[in-house]
Amino acid sequence: MTTQEAVKVQFVEIDEDHAGQRIDNFLVTKLKGVPKSMIYRIVRKGEVRVNKKRIKPEYKLQYGDLVRIPPVRVSQKETAAPSPKLDRVAILEQRIVYEDKFLIALNKPSGIAVHGGSGVNYGVIEALRSLRPQQKFIELVHRLDKETSGILLIAKKRSTLKHLQDQLREKKMQKDYLALVKGEWDKKDKLIKAPLLKITLKSGERIVRVNNEGKPSQTRFKIVQKYQGATLVKASPLTGRTHQIRVHCQYTGHPIACDEKYSEQAFDDSMREQGLRRLFLHAAQLEFTHPDSEERMTVNAPLDDDLQKLIAKLKRA
Repeated sequence: MTTQEAVKVQFVEIDEDHAGQRIDNFLVTKLKGVPKSMIYRIVRKGEVRVNKKRIKPEYKLQYGDLVRIPPVRVSQKETAAPSPKLDRVAILEQRIVYEDKFLIALNKPSGIAVHGGSGVNYGVIEALRSLRPQQKFIELVHRLDKETSGILLIAKKRSTLKHLQDQLREKKMQKDYLALVKGEWDKKDKLIKAPLLKITLKSGERIVRVNNEGKPSQTRFKIVQKYQGATLVKASPLTGRTHQIRVHCQYTGHPIACDEKYSEQAFDDSMREQGLRRLFLHAAQLEFTHPDSEERMTVNAPLDDDLQKLIAKLKRA
């Protein structure tokens, strides 16, 4: 016989940290471990009420709303969420470069997704929630590709999340990446403007291509150091498209080292011979306005040891 677990009826009054959040996302955090399919089902059936009224899953909560969360019965097996491996969690704790009561700035390692899903049991956000069990609100401000390392911002308040995402949308946040690319970058290529379109291949793999039907995309580039057969560049995206820097580098004829989707085999092989085992793309610096003090602040993440060791082996041009 399956063990059952009952959750009592809850009445939650929405504070300013949760105002503006979709009801479905709110319920995911309140009913930890409950499958999303069940959450959508209880919303559709009207078991979840806001101010005694039925709502849709996309309803955005307002300050002062009273949310009724019904009893939810699921098997213990279903509610058991995968626990992040302790060593991975410990690594993340050590890689926090800045934290206050409003936000966390993390130097994300390469190889860890920012959130679970699509075959990934857990990601950075799940690990941070396990590190901060008393923190009622922890959400990603933006994203980094799984294989990209560097600065990732996490909000600890709903108001912080909105403030920082407004800066992203209004292009008031400066993001600078370091990338090692194939060949000699032309100093004339300072600003790449190329529209990007997401494409799903027959295999199911999702990639991005430069296409006139895509979304306008711009990246500013600056040469940091030239090497024999490669160039270290600083890339500053002016828009925030998926794989933007990676595809713009490929578009110019200078794919990033060890990019499984967009690089070139011969270049990757030469970099692997030098010891590179990951994508050489690193979010090195982030400049933004602090959501509380309103002061401009800059957070930095030095290149990981494996990237620094590779750079030390390359011969300067």
